[in-house]
Amino acid sequence: MTPRSLTFPSLAAAFALAACADRGATFDASRDSRSTLDFSTRPPTRDPRSPGYPPATELPDGQVPSPRQDGNFILGPTHPVAPEMAEQAGVPRGRVVTFTMSSGDSAIFPGQVRDESVYAAPADPADPATLVLKTVHPGAWTRVVNVYVPAGYAAGTPLPFMVDQDGPNPELFTAVENLIAQKRLPAMAIVSIGNGGGDAQGSERGLEYDTLSDRYERFVETEVLPRVRAAAGVTLTSDAAGRAASGMSSGGIAAFTMAWFHPEHYGRVLAYSITAVNQQWPKDPAQPGGAWQYHQSLVPATPARPIRVWLEVGDRDLYNPNPRVRDDWHDWTRASENLAKALERQGYHVQFVFARNAGHSDGPARRQTLPEALEYAWSGYPIR
Repeated sequence: MTPRSLTFPSLAAAFALAACADRGATFDASRDSRSTLDFSTRPPTRDPRSPGYPPATELPDGQVPSPRQDGNFILGPTHPVAPEMAEQAGVPRGRVVTFTMSSGDSAIFPGQVRDESVYAAPADPADPATLVLKTVHPGAWTRVVNVYVPAGYAAGTPLPFMVDQDGPNPELFTAVENLIAQKRLPAMAIVSIGNGGGDAQGSERGLEYDTLSDRYERFVETEVLPRVRAAAGVTLTSDAAGRAASGMSSGGIAAFTMAWFHPEHYGRVLAYSITAVNQQWPKDPAQPGGAWQYHQSLVPATPARPIRVWLEVGDRDLYNPNPRVRDDWHDWTRASENLAKALERQGYHVQFVFARNAGHSDGPARRQTLPEALEYAWSGYPIR
């Protein structure tokens, strides 16, 4: 497909309806339109002061932490929209180039499909934490990649960039554009990659995002980024300090995994409601807890890598929504708390935000915090 170059305002208008889907203040499935989890039971409200959670600074309601501070912070229940989330008059507009990729062109992800609902799958009698999925078979995928290029980019100049999962994400483009104009971020590109389809165990998205290996990072590095360079006419920096990965939910753990396995490629991570839980399928006996292993064993046993991390979780984030699998590896809030604690103990630069009155990949909390999160994640990178 021939790449299409769009002005940013036209792209934002095209996705306006999608951006409205999660504006409500109550927890429901519309908070994350990509999710197929069972929301029939409301997750319990978790207390950030619970024993075992890392000590945190409770902020006045409506306030976000400073982008210059590491540490753990608790947001109040009100989530005002940050002004940087709206288009600002006088801000130079970048351009967005869009192209499509297909499984037939991929040597790394040929494609798979899960026919039945993951919630109809039985648990393995020998291991109740593992689902038995019988109708996973090869299946083609197509995905759209949107590339934001900042205004004034000079061809041939190495450009810092962030790879964002579950694209498109026009709100991210807006925030980045405003922060560039305010000299709070470097002029940078955003590579917003659509997922391969489906959700959770057995799906293409689940395979890409929830697998503990460098497979997805290799897909981005060897199959996506060459297309980005050609379609958008950009030179992407090879400096890990100028490369970030971001995402929500399983897209968030994909971002962390990209940096974990290849810190020489990605030095910054930004993740909402990170799926640091037992979601990997097929099961890997070497990592039986899936991404839960990050905080349980991998981070504590490994010297700190040069990765800067920003994390958020909601007090009503997911809590083992699969009634067929009851284990200790499916509490998103607990997993985020544990990961933040493990990273802090190992000496990472990490800022962890616990949002009250917030669900999974929570829209209001995201619109309140995204500008500060971006600024924290990119702290220390030169701004010219």
